[in-house]
Amino acid sequence: MTKFIRFICLACTLCLAPLSAVAIDSQNLPDIKEGFVTIETIDPTQRVGYTVGDIIEREVILTIKAPYKLVETSLPIKGYEKRYRGQLIGIELKNIHHEKDVHQDYTTHHIKLAYQVFTNSVVAKNAALGPEYLNLINAKNSQDLVKYRIPSLDIAISPLAIFGAVKVENNMSPMLGPLLMADDREKQWLKVALGMLAISLLGLLYILGVHTWLPRMGGPFASAYRTLRKTPNSAEGLKQAVSKLHQSFNSTATMSIFSDNLDAFLVKRPNFSPLKYEIQQFFALSRHVYFEPNATHDIGNNPSKWLVQFARRCRDCERGLTPTPLNTKAGT
Repeated sequence: MTKFIRFICLACTLCLAPLSAVAIDSQNLPDIKEGFVTIETIDPTQRVGYTVGDIIEREVILTIKAPYKLVETSLPIKGYEKRYRGQLIGIELKNIHHEKDVHQDYTTHHIKLAYQVFTNSVVAKNAALGPEYLNLINAKNSQDLVKYRIPSLDIAISPLAIFGAVKVENNMSPMLGPLLMADDREKQWLKVALGMLAISLLGLLYILGVHTWLPRMGGPFASAYRTLRKTPNSAEGLKQAVSKLHQSFNSTATMSIFSDNLDAFLVKRPNFSPLKYEIQQFFALSRHVYFEPNATHDIGNNPSKWLVQFARRCRDCERGLTPTPLNTKAGT
């Protein structure tokens, strides 16, 4: 019987120990030493413009290292009205949700606080959520009772209506931050412009490019154009350029092309039709270079330069582009 009475007394002592901690004024307790508690707060991005009835939510994540443990009866009580500099500010703790993850060396507490505004004023006024004081106890020494301060969150409560003239520039809260204009439409147009620029640059690269890593850029005339740009401006270089272009025509048509079967080539490759007269000029120059030195042609005094331009225009036709003929004289 005696043992049973002692057991009941011990149980009552353990149950009443947390309640006795509540009676202690948390602010008069010593602060816990640094290193035992780490805190992370998730605060609302809005700091101003709260009016009566608004809900303000805040989340606090506390990690408490052993041997200290949180005295859960020191958590804020639902229905408690907040004070600012000792005065009631009309903000009440509407709800509190507490969860904890217990580990061997530490405990993590997830505390979600929801405050509601119950006040109104004709002018905007400052307020604060907190600070909240939590009691912690040393699990190895029940006499070691300390406190930890959850930092406050400064906010501003706005009136429902404004009376009289108000100068906005004189009533800007530093907690408001810069007033930003919506730029969604401008961002959309910027994306469209960048897309069009990318397509234009790709098209320009395709038209002017001399490399072969894009589709349809490795044709015979593209190769001839690259070669002719490096060919020396001499009689021997002129022969090499004419020969290279003949090879390009033959490769494109898969047969030997001369002036007498040019029309058949253009039927097979109609994309070269805009250059019919220039192709006739090329064959006249070829006859002059290889067979008849006295044969006339109307290319001019710098046939090597003309051949480079002609090769580039043949390359454009090869890629499906339609260049405007350099000479508008109709050829037959």
